[in-house]
Amino acid sequence: MAHPIKRIAVIGAGVSGVSAAAHLKAAGLEVIVFERTSKSGGVWVFDARVAPEPAYPSLVPSIAETAYYEDSVAERGVSGSASDGGRENSEEVKILHAPPGPCYELLSNNVPTGLMKTTLNSWPPGTEQIVRHNVLAEYIQDTAAKTGVEGITQYNTKVERVEKRGEYWDVRTLTLDADTLEKKTRDWEFDAVIVATGHYHAPKVPDIPGLKDWKKAWPSRIQHSKRYRSTRGFEGKSVLLIGGSTSSFDIANEIDGIAKTIYQSTRDGEFDHPISMLPPSVKRIAEIKSFDVDRHSGPILDNEAIPNTITLVNGQVLSGIDRVIICTGYHCAFPFLSPYHRDSIPASEADETALVTDGTQMHNLHKDIFYIPDPTLAFIGVPYHIATFSLFDFQAIAVAAVFSGKANTPSEEEMRAEYIEKLGQKGSGRAFHSLKGRDAEYVDELLAWINPGIVAAGGKAVEGHTEEWKAQYELLREKFKELYEKKPRSVPVEKSLVDIGHS
Repeated sequence: MAHPIKRIAVIGAGVSGVSAAAHLKAAGLEVIVFERTSKSGGVWVFDARVAPEPAYPSLVPSIAETAYYEDSVAERGVSGSASDGGRENSEEVKILHAPPGPCYELLSNNVPTGLMKTTLNSWPPGTEQIVRHNVLAEYIQDTAAKTGVEGITQYNTKVERVEKRGEYWDVRTLTLDADTLEKKTRDWEFDAVIVATGHYHAPKVPDIPGLKDWKKAWPSRIQHSKRYRSTRGFEGKSVLLIGGSTSSFDIANEIDGIAKTIYQSTRDGEFDHPISMLPPSVKRIAEIKSFDVDRHSGPILDNEAIPNTITLVNGQVLSGIDRVIICTGYHCAFPFLSPYHRDSIPASEADETALVTDGTQMHNLHKDIFYIPDPTLAFIGVPYHIATFSLFDFQAIAVAAVFSGKANTPSEEEMRAEYIEKLGQKGSGRAFHSLKGRDAEYVDELLAWINPGIVAAGGKAVEGHTEEWKAQYELLREKFKELYEKKPRSVPVEKSLVDIGHS
């Protein structure tokens, strides 16, 4: 590092941000956490309100969370918008300041709590392995309280801009007073910045021919999965889920037995969940070629199906759909770091300074943490296909070791060489950050790097995952391996989807 790090900003108060702040604080550093909502807990905090509907399509990462579908405000029945000045509705102001996340009423963890414990806090006695979102949120909030992070967190405070000026980082924040709706801007100066904002805030909506027209004609019938909250409204409906990963899988399981028919359209991608994990009633179908728009575009009754058809890439036609849920995930996006975005180029063409290109991955990070050109900018929570809480906690330990001077990052040349080697092995794009079975190995790599410095400074070497943890993790791996081995190589072909529909 060019100079000693004493004052650090942490952006986000989910498990990544709370863990980072706790370890930094314990190392004697001055830390301020910025959280745009009113409480810690991140993605696990349930909010019955929903975020504005994203643009159709939503393909530009840097504006994916703020480029709203033009009718989303009216669709929610809320008067006013961000430009209405004194006429703004108070809930609308709060939603636009801190859009609610994707947590739905019955969301639970899919990795056992025994694998998700951090080094900072234990689960309450009797905690089940699979729990609802409120238990997970409360664990994070309890951790923040016990470690003192709660007292150093600026809530209702959104980070607007992060920019390096000389040796320091300038951070501009906007704080909303929840009672008066007064907004206050403030500029801060830090030696280092940690970004811990998670994956699930910038919705991705594909540019499928006709989808934009369907959304315009029947806006309440088409939605992104970020806005899904419960099974209400899906009773007796024919539902089309676009995408084959976690959100699509979760929603399919929730509305099974409530919806009349559930279709799941996928491209049979590498990260699609296997059919064996879906309820038997769910019909997995091929990728969508187009939403047909040549029949009807006028108003329809609440009990009527959408009158137009959908054509699949295999030539089949789907009809009689009542609701469409876009389950195509999220962009990697950090709008407050706009100088580091290269929205117009694919991931494979990223230069040595870009952080985000097409939204499929983060670029130029050492160990998925430190920004190679300037390691005083760090990220926690980038990897996925992992036991999140525990792995992010070890990332936070590594960052605290480096920022407190107990460990050093390699030279820029060494970090660059390692990064290029990883690119050669994994390729660019979404798979780049998938650890998939390598949690313990990744943690061991981090500790092998930081522990010599910690011990040399008179500290105790950090221990990695216990043997008990590794045994439980291996059982989980075997379970998922068995499920994925049942995954068919290609999408099953229905004989006649028009016959299955209502036309």
